[in-house]
Amino acid sequence: YIATHLPSGSRVGIDPTLVSVATATDLQTRMGERGVELVALSDNLVDACWNERPVRPTDLVFVHDAKYAGESHADKIRRVRDKAAAAGAQGIVVSALDEVAWLLNLRGSDISFNPVFFAYVVVTNERVSLYIDEQKLDSQVRSHLQGIDILPYSAIFEEMRALAAATTGAPAKLLAGPSVSWALAQALGDKIDVTTPSPLPMLKALKNAAELDGMRNCHVRDGAAMAEFFGWLENELLFNNGHLRLTESDVADKLETLRRAQPLCVGLSFDTISSVGANGAIIHYKPTRGHDALLDINQMFLLDSGGQYRDGTTDVTRTVHFGTPSAWQRECFTRVLKGHIALDRAVFPAGTSGYVLDPLARMPLWEVGLDFRHGTGHGVGSFLCVHEGPQGVSMRKSVLDSGFQHGMTITNEPGYYEDGAFGIRIENTCLVVKTDTPYDYTGGTGYLTFEPVTMVPIQKKLVQAGMLSAEERLWLDRYHAKVWESVSPLLEKDSLGYNWLKRETSPL
Repeated sequence: YIATHLPSGSRVGIDPTLVSVATATDLQTRMGERGVELVALSDNLVDACWNERPVRPTDLVFVHDAKYAGESHADKIRRVRDKAAAAGAQGIVVSALDEVAWLLNLRGSDISFNPVFFAYVVVTNERVSLYIDEQKLDSQVRSHLQGIDILPYSAIFEEMRALAAATTGAPAKLLAGPSVSWALAQALGDKIDVTTPSPLPMLKALKNAAELDGMRNCHVRDGAAMAEFFGWLENELLFNNGHLRLTESDVADKLETLRRAQPLCVGLSFDTISSVGANGAIIHYKPTRGHDALLDINQMFLLDSGGQYRDGTTDVTRTVHFGTPSAWQRECFTRVLKGHIALDRAVFPAGTSGYVLDPLARMPLWEVGLDFRHGTGHGVGSFLCVHEGPQGVSMRKSVLDSGFQHGMTITNEPGYYEDGAFGIRIENTCLVVKTDTPYDYTGGTGYLTFEPVTMVPIQKKLVQAGMLSAEERLWLDRYHAKVWESVSPLLEKDSLGYNWLKRETSPL
């Protein structure tokens, strides 16, 4: 818009700390073609007149226990140094907050729903430097960080200019990747490599055995909270006058309470999407108390939610109907389920991208001219951000360069949305795992499949069983048997949640 509406010779100011070098470079190119200059401002003009700006958080950072991390931060640093050397660099600048937290086995609470904290890390062959507000570090964390230089958060740009001046010889580059801020890239000048991808996203994406076990375990406890929730909600709506009384916010708050009561739960992993009827067709809907809808047993209810646990992060969506769904709603739901099952059952060579697999989840919808307008899957962090790359299942070509490897996580979440009427989404979090095949055409790299770790029933009332093949029916029954076996021991026998789970996991 700016490039096409401003006259040639115009200058556009931008805060270089708030835009990536990749975005800045793209803007410079497109504006430059029209004679418009992009200018990095030393002072943010909005900040200058923001008199009631909230102070930066000063909550303490805490150590992420090695039994959950599965690897010491010292070993991670050694791996990062090896990756930098292999790329011909002297070190790495780490600016993404989840990468900082992962590398140092630390967690925080500076960003809602994400256990991260404001900091930078610079790893060179000689030293590791952490730039952070020292108020956030207690004695335990300082002991954990022995051997790492701790510097003020505000010193990063001055330090990078000094580091750039002192970085000589060959190789004389620091890796940063295209997501580093334009301000950091300017500070390091020609001593920074922003074209070679940083190894941190892939290292973080490949979960070790402890992290994989943590993801399995936290999803079982999360499944117990979900069973308690749906047992309570069904009882309230059908037998306790909750119909047209409970709001979307009411039930979201109830789920949060039940989730936080689970062992090792720290909080939510994102704002709960609690949506009734037409609101379910708004893909990233968020209820606002006082303006939210009432739960209605005659309408679909879409619930997308997740929790942060010390041993993992959860993300699950279920669509249910507490009354009598229409034949059209059941057909749409069943087509979404068929796509979900097709993707879950996929077996594919290691290194296959999610771009190749994405059509599997859409084919049952495409067959009748339907579709959904969002990606089919994203990675999930290990007690980190609920959205994690670089892997994904999507029609976007950006996932082509990040083929699946054993140890990754991915969501499987096809849907269908009818504006003004209802929305459907079925989402499981899955692990990417090795699988045996009778033959191996790959020459040794092997084959992979998905292991669903979400332990929440898929409502059978919405399934048109006649549309499912024998293999799909078997998949659903086996999945429900696994959910019952895993979750029922955590529930009080004959409680609302226990009885709901027992009924909902019975064979189709």
